Amino acid sequence: MSESKNPEEFYAKLKKQLQDTAMWPSEYLYKFIVPTKGDKIDEVEAIFNDMGAVIETKQSKKGTYTSVSINVRMKNPDAVIEKYLEVANKVEGVISL
Repeated sequence: MSESKNPEEFYAKLKKQLQDTAMWPSEYLYKFIVPTKGDKIDEVEAIFNDMGAVIETKQSKKGTYTSVSINVRMKNPDAVIEKYLEVANKVEGVISL
């Protein structure tokens, strides 16, 4: 998810798409790219702790970055967006897809 110049506009559009395409509560798949070095992967995983999330990681060929896929049941589009914002605010260098 590449945030445009206006994050509020981006998240408003995402919320509308989520409302139109799923019945809530629903499973949602988050995808993040984080630097492999440091505790970045653990930081992302901690945000989804105690939610029953299924988390998969895959390192890039050179090992510089790690893809983190998180499948978790979310109650509504607002909860989905809250988690994106929490990850963006707490984990430096994360890229949301």
